[in-house]
Amino acid sequence: MAKISIDDMAGFCKKKGFIFPNSEIYGGMAGFFDYGHLGSELKKNIKDSWWKYHVQDREDVIGIDGTIITHPKVWVASGHVESFLDIMLECTKCGEKIRADTFIEEKLKIAADGIKADAINSLIDDNNLVCPKCSSDFKKAEDFNLMFEIQVGPKKDSESMAYLRPETAQLMFTDFKLVYDSARAKLPFGIAQMGRAFRNEISPRNFLFRCREFEQMEIEYFIHPDKVQECPYIKEMLDYEFLVYSASMQDNKKPAGMMKLKDALKNKIIKTKWHAYWLSVEHKWFCDLGVNPKNLRIRQHLKEEKSHYALDTWDLEYNFPFGWKELQGMANRTDFDLRQHIKHSKKDLSIFDQETNKKVIPYVVAEPSLGVDRSFLVFMFDAYTTRKDEKGNEVVVLKLNPKIAPVKVGVFPLVNKLEEKAREVFDLLKKEFTCIFDRSGSIGRRYARADESGIPYCVTIDFDTLNDKQVTIRDRDTAKQKRVKIEELIGELKKLI
Repeated sequence: MAKISIDDMAGFCKKKGFIFPNSEIYGGMAGFFDYGHLGSELKKNIKDSWWKYHVQDREDVIGIDGTIITHPKVWVASGHVESFLDIMLECTKCGEKIRADTFIEEKLKIAADGIKADAINSLIDDNNLVCPKCSSDFKKAEDFNLMFEIQVGPKKDSESMAYLRPETAQLMFTDFKLVYDSARAKLPFGIAQMGRAFRNEISPRNFLFRCREFEQMEIEYFIHPDKVQECPYIKEMLDYEFLVYSASMQDNKKPAGMMKLKDALKNKIIKTKWHAYWLSVEHKWFCDLGVNPKNLRIRQHLKEEKSHYALDTWDLEYNFPFGWKELQGMANRTDFDLRQHIKHSKKDLSIFDQETNKKVIPYVVAEPSLGVDRSFLVFMFDAYTTRKDEKGNEVVVLKLNPKIAPVKVGVFPLVNKLEEKAREVFDLLKKEFTCIFDRSGSIGRRYARADESGIPYCVTIDFDTLNDKQVTIRDRDTAKQKRVKIEELIGELKKLI
C-alpha cells in the first residue's frame, strides 16, 4: 500500500464520496460517520461477499438478523452491565476525558491492553504524565461503562431502561435453541449475523477504526463439548501459511514469523483444530479479496488481556499506518455464554445428543467477530496506490478487487458527438453491472477520476465504434487497453470481474 496517514485517508474518502463526517454542517459528532455514494456501495459489497463466503456457500452456518434493542437482562447475563468497561482519565483542570490505555501506549510506547486502574495510576505518577490539552494533573483513573442507556416506552424509570446493543453476539446465544430446532441443525454448526452495534467510546479516534456506531459481521460456531479436536474441515487448510505472533513470542520479545497451520497445531501454539481452522478461513477471506498477506498477522492474547471465560483468544491484526491493530477478534468461549443465559433466564438451552443419549451444552470453539467499518478501512488502505501520469504528476489509483469495487464499469464517449452510441452501450451494461456514465472533461481526466474511485474497467466509445461495432476496454491497474466487439462485451467483462 502507498504511504498515507489515517487523516489523509479520511480526507480522500470525504473528497471522493466514500465517507462523510456525520452532521458536519452542525459541527459533527465524534465517532459517527455517513457512507457516501461510493462508500455505501463498497460497504454493501463487503457485506455481501462476507455473507456469501460464510453463510450461503456453506452448509454448516445459519444466518439470523436480530434486533438492536433487546431485553436488558441479556446484558446482565452476558456481563456487559457489570464489566463492559474502559479505564478513563479526567483532567483536574479542564475536564478533558481520555481513554487511559491508548494514552499510555502513545506516551510510553508499551502495550496497555488489559491493564488495570491501579497500574494506570502508577504509570501516570511514575512518568509524570499530564493532560495533553492543558498540561494539568489527572484525577485517579476510573472505570467507564461503554453501554448506551435508553428508555423504552413513555415511562422514564428503572423498569423501562434498556441498552443499545454493544455487540451482535448475544442474540445468537439467546436464539440458539430456536435456531437449532427450526433449522433442524446438527452439531457442528454456526450462527451468523450482521448488524449495527453501539459503544459509548471515551475518545473515538483514527477515523473509522474506533467509532461509537459501527457494524459487525459475526459468527458463533457451536460444537459438541467432547469433540473439540474433531474438525472435519481442517485438512483443506493444513498447508495454509500466515504471519503468527504467539503469546510466547511476545513474552520473549521475538518477532512474528511465517508459519503453516499444521505447524502451529503440531507445536501447540494454537490449542484446538477448530480455532486454527477458523483463523485460517478468516485470514483467507481478506487475502482472496486482494489484501496483501504481509499486512496481516494473527496475534495471541497475553494472559493478562484474555477474557476470563476464554480458553484461548487470537486477533487477526492489520498493519495500519498507526501500527498493528485488531481487525477481528476470535475467542474460544467454551460454554460460558449459553451457561450464563441458562442461569439468568432459567430456561434449558441444552440439546439432546443422540449418540450418547445425553443432553449437552455446546461449546463455542470459535467466534469470528469482525467490524465492517474496520474491514472497509483495510480494503481502502491496501488498495490505495499512486503512479505517474503522462505529465509526470502523481495520481491516485484505488486498486480495489473488482468483486467489491463500488462501480464495476465506467462508460465514456470519446467526444460528446458519440453520446448517443455510448448511451446504447451504457444501457446494455447497466443491466449486468454497476456502471457510471461520464462525458465531462478530457478522456484522460475521466480515466483519472475512475482510477481514484476504484473502477476496475472503463469502456470507451470512439468514432471507429460506429463502423466496426467495437469498443475499447481500459484496465485500471495496468492502464492497458484492448478492443472488444459490443456483442461480446458483457461476457468479456464478466470474465474480468
